[in-house]
Amino acid sequence: MLVTERSALFNKNFLLLFLIIIFFQKNFGQVYPDKSIHKILKSGINLIIDQKYDEAEKLFKQLDQTRKDIPLGKIYLAAVYIAKAYDYEEPYDDELITKHLEGAKKISERLLKSDEKNIWSNYFLALTEGYIAYYDALRESWLQAFSTGLSSVSGFEDCLEIDKNFHESLIAIGSYKFWKSKKTEFINWLPFVEDEKELGIKYLQNAIKYSGYNSHLAIHSLIWIYVEQKDFNDAIKVAELALKEHPQSRIFKWGLARSYENIDPAKSVELYREILHSYPKKIKSNKINEVTLKHIIAQQLIKINKITEALIICDEILSIKGYSKYELDKISSRLERVKSLKQELN
Repeated sequence: MLVTERSALFNKNFLLLFLIIIFFQKNFGQVYPDKSIHKILKSGINLIIDQKYDEAEKLFKQLDQTRKDIPLGKIYLAAVYIAKAYDYEEPYDDELITKHLEGAKKISERLLKSDEKNIWSNYFLALTEGYIAYYDALRESWLQAFSTGLSSVSGFEDCLEIDKNFHESLIAIGSYKFWKSKKTEFINWLPFVEDEKELGIKYLQNAIKYSGYNSHLAIHSLIWIYVEQKDFNDAIKVAELALKEHPQSRIFKWGLARSYENIDPAKSVELYREILHSYPKKIKSNKINEVTLKHIIAQQLIKINKITEALIICDEILSIKGYSKYELDKISSRLERVKSLKQELN
């Protein structure tokens, strides 16, 4: 069975809902009332989507230094460091990320204590806990991620209680409802277990239309939900919508390529190759992404009977040397699968 590592990650964990991460839309629903902060958020978040991490870091450092009374600078600095490490498959700077997230949580809790009905204070804490849960999930600290993630969803529900039109909340809640229902399908015959997959999708669709700061997260979530549901044409439509605004965004292109695997493998090969060649040359090592993408490409080539080409790519992968311990820990099982694939093809 052909399995791509990133699609397996999304299919395995309903913790996708905690990817409360950094996406923006041209038409803003809810925006932060301070226009100068709104402008920084708009610019910085778009820079992250377009993988311009150094520029985004500079902007959010400026925000953190000039507005120490709110947690947004710290939240999005952590977002930059997480996104960059995830994209480049580099080790996370745990000390730095944790420092920013813990600092953001303290500020958020202090603001919330002074005004429990302030929607932005509630949002700050929910967003911070969402990032903490996501970061825990990336490090496979599942119990912590689940606990903090539930608290994050509860915080977003509080936002909706204050303002039913606060569409930012729909992204986390919609994702949660879908993946929770998906992973408990085997007991949904019980009277107290509701199937809320369709409701979750509806929430995400509304978030795409009306959300201010995180509508692209709703798009991203829907791509993988449609893949999970085998609604590949819908997944393609959603991914292409995102790529119209951010044509160089690897996070959306990964979803588009995965969606084409079951419809047009040749097209998926083209897209995966675009992703492979899109990483900046300044990266110290890109072996994990190179191995992963080439393996996926080889699998798709087999589907269209390009066996010789697939074998060449397997040889390319197996000729790579000089892995670090971190890299081997991440891809040793994939390398074994490449060896097995080569043997099957010979």
